[in-house]
Amino acid sequence: MMTKPRLVMTRRFRPAVEQRAARDYDVVLNPDDRVLSPQDLVAACMNADAVMACHSELFGADVIRALGPRLKIIANHSVGTDHVDLAAAAAAGITVTNTPDVLSDATAEIAMLCMLGAARRGAEGDALVRSGQWNFWSPDFMVGRQVTGKRFGILGMGRVGQVAAERARGFGMQVHYHNRRRLPAHLEKGAVFHDSLESLLSVSDVLSLHCPATPGNDGIINARTLAMLPDRAIVVNTARGMLIDEDALVQALQSGRLFAAGLDVFRTEPGGNPALAALPNVFLLPHIGSATEETRDAMGFRALDNLDAFFAGREPSDRVA
Repeated sequence: MMTKPRLVMTRRFRPAVEQRAARDYDVVLNPDDRVLSPQDLVAACMNADAVMACHSELFGADVIRALGPRLKIIANHSVGTDHVDLAAAAAAGITVTNTPDVLSDATAEIAMLCMLGAARRGAEGDALVRSGQWNFWSPDFMVGRQVTGKRFGILGMGRVGQVAAERARGFGMQVHYHNRRRLPAHLEKGAVFHDSLESLLSVSDVLSLHCPATPGNDGIINARTLAMLPDRAIVVNTARGMLIDEDALVQALQSGRLFAAGLDVFRTEPGGNPALAALPNVFLLPHIGSATEETRDAMGFRALDNLDAFFAGREPSDRVA
């Protein structure tokens, strides 16, 4: 009998995913579901052929150089790969894959939840009812912003951005977007293309972020760019926390320049930003964009598909390095 490849699974995954992995691989699990430190990550992977990792594991250049020669593939359970130094992985001869496509619907749903939660003051309303302080009503009580007919600006019209556009159209919103390249008409579906970020910002009553977390996009939403939004706009981020200068966002929200923000991601995760959490006009979620039963199963299976292809000598369909 051939020896199964040894696979380190860095977090607790869905039961069906772990069961399939155990069928085909010599699996090393993380039953406590704790975040592995760089030292623990290196120790776990030293005697492994593969690792199935999440965005919570940081494979910086130092970690990758310390992994040893046995590890051949990092199969990410995520679309984003900003937690992996791809150049260092390539130099070490380590294949890196991700899980595109399968989480677009779930993440777009969370973008809509963040938009509506921010626009309709969802966090404030929930707190009032739960705390027992809801003892008043009038026509001026808890008035928010209606999204119907508003302009929905998308920064990054990739897979998730395109699904978010469909959902926004369902609310009768006008879709605008900025992307590195204009989409063909059959994907654009009537959305208005802006060839500059500045042009997009000027018409975004709701700005929804769906661009990748590259070094060039670090803090792309900052004091300068926030000032370009229409008065009392809403900012939604379900992509990566590094896209926003959070100090500038706090100031814009405190001043009333922005009406509200809906955030599923933060620069510090887990934990978020206490300054944002202290504001009543911020709707907050703990990075759960892809957290549905269907999507987390699909992500795990997609990562395993990439591993299966690699160890069968085929090209993984989702190779990024």
